[in-house]
Amino acid sequence: MLDELLEILRDPNAQWILLGCMLLGLSSGIIGCFAYLRKQSLMGDTLAHAALPGICIAFMLTGTKSIMLFLIGAGLAGLVATLGISWITKYSKLKTDAAMGIVLTGFFGIGIVLLTQIQHSGSGSQSGLDKFLFGQAASMVSSDVATMLVVSLFLSGSCWLLFKELKLVSFDPGFARGLGFPVAFLEQLLMFFMVIAVVVGIQAVGVVLVAALLITPAVSARYWTDRLGMMMVLSGIFGALSGALGTLLSAAAPNMPTGPLTVLAATLLFSVSLLAGPRKGLIARRVQHLRAKREHLAARERQAVPAPSRGVSQ
Repeated sequence: MLDELLEILRDPNAQWILLGCMLLGLSSGIIGCFAYLRKQSLMGDTLAHAALPGICIAFMLTGTKSIMLFLIGAGLAGLVATLGISWITKYSKLKTDAAMGIVLTGFFGIGIVLLTQIQHSGSGSQSGLDKFLFGQAASMVSSDVATMLVVSLFLSGSCWLLFKELKLVSFDPGFARGLGFPVAFLEQLLMFFMVIAVVVGIQAVGVVLVAALLITPAVSARYWTDRLGMMMVLSGIFGALSGALGTLLSAAAPNMPTGPLTVLAATLLFSVSLLAGPRKGLIARRVQHLRAKREHLAARERQAVPAPSRGVSQ
């Protein structure tokens, strides 16, 4: 087994895929912490599905399958989706989750219509365009990994530099506004970071599954700590580990997709965290419940035992 693993790691293509998926998991996990704390778990899914029409329009305008052009189109579509959500919540009585659901389904429907039209257009170069639905991590090359490295460093560095501001906005935006922080700008900046993370992740895991890399590592890390800084570190580690496990499993099992296996690896880590988390895990909570029950019974027994009577001294 170890020899097979070493043989896989000697393959240059597998090395690029492994590094790319780890970088993707790292950056997505860090940004996902803020989305989870701000109760915007659906936002990643919305941005991912909104990116599909951007990819299709980029292909229809250029006629070429350029990853960079696809990423630009997906990024612009994601920004339009965020503006649409803001507009709906501002000028209607709908809540944010309803607005995200409307934008998600609307943009994805447009994307499917455009994708169907492209595939029936007769052009031979559109073959494989639908792989963006489920990802195509196996096609990563050194330039794609370099792009992911730059994005990962940018997102991680930005969160580190703006940690105090983003933390305050995530937990108490009203208090941050009272202190004079540009809350609206910081909220849009966080949304921009999410757009970047989603757009870069589309190539590896596709528009259908990329939201899982944003939320699942962050939720897993929450079971291990109550501190945001440590949560971001653990979430990045869990995301990178998910990318590594997904790549190795895909390389070991022929014809198995890397993206879905990466998401399944993240789900496995979440299951372990759910059970074994030291403070919020099911096992720890069960142990605390049994301990509290024993202490309660012991206290009742002590109350039930009558105190020994003392004689009156003459």
